[in-house]
Amino acid sequence: MAAPRENVSLLFKLYCLTVMTLVAAAYTIALRYTRTSDKELYFSTTAVCITEVIKLLLSVGILAKETGSLGRFKAHLRENILGSPKELMKLSVPSLVYAVQNNMAFLALSNLDAAVYQVTYQLKIPCTALCTVLMLNRTLSKLQWISVFMLCGGVTLVQWKPAEATKVVVEQNPLLGFGAIAIAVLCSGFAGVYFEKVLKSSDTSLWVRNIQMYLSGIVVTLVGVYLSDGVEIKEKGFFYGYTYYVWFVIFLASVGGLYTSVVVKYTDNIMKGFSAAAAIVLSTIASVMLFGLQITLTFALGTLLVCVSIYLYGLPRQDTTSIQQGEIASKERGVTGV
Repeated sequence: MAAPRENVSLLFKLYCLTVMTLVAAAYTIALRYTRTSDKELYFSTTAVCITEVIKLLLSVGILAKETGSLGRFKAHLRENILGSPKELMKLSVPSLVYAVQNNMAFLALSNLDAAVYQVTYQLKIPCTALCTVLMLNRTLSKLQWISVFMLCGGVTLVQWKPAEATKVVVEQNPLLGFGAIAIAVLCSGFAGVYFEKVLKSSDTSLWVRNIQMYLSGIVVTLVGVYLSDGVEIKEKGFFYGYTYYVWFVIFLASVGGLYTSVVVKYTDNIMKGFSAAAAIVLSTIASVMLFGLQITLTFALGTLLVCVSIYLYGLPRQDTTSIQQGEIASKERGVTGV
């Protein structure tokens, strides 16, 4: 994984995408089983923090193996972590933006119908594509744009759940909900593409970048944990409600997080979105066999759209994984025009 990105083979990229998809699907299935097996779900916020810690430890271990000696490993940490506060601040941006995204998504869900939320939140897929074009100077073909919006519709149908009638009247503010979902969608696209730009704009090791981001991520999630569940933690303890299944889910989330960073490094955020959509389809199909989930017409149609969109996006031969391509072309046009 230490090889330059341009020397990475297509087979390696396919391997990373496949593993990320399978791990994400396994995580979704394990999480569903955990939620049906445990009465207490209060551990969910602390689990996010523990996941960040495990990802940090795994990244440190991989960096130590990558450097090859204890002396070089210490030098890497001293130069890139302890001696680079600006770089740490730079990598704290995605963590803070993701925290805002999660809070805005929760606010939107509280003020919108579930169906409206499901549809509008999937706009994060085309928003990511738009951020990729604007922030990384890339171009997408018409067919790629069609496949992106097709993927958005497919994921919406796959996750569609009809609204259930209820006698409980909940006060909602649709204007606030739509404003919150708009911020959440923008945050999702910006944070992912920002991290991709940081990864691909320098020769700094992927694992060094991960360590920088996970350090800030731990701080952000700890603050969130104590703001949302501080009282319960004081009463029951930080690890209350944890079982072997919970730890298994956390492990899958940690491994999936590492592979996500590899996918972003060697492909792009759009491909990450397609991989995540494939994971949703696989986990739902597996849930049919494991939990007796019923396949609906909307799920079948959504799965078809996801599969077709993945196929269409892969048809163009244009390389969209390099951020220098658009910049070099623009510079060349500027020189020829002088």
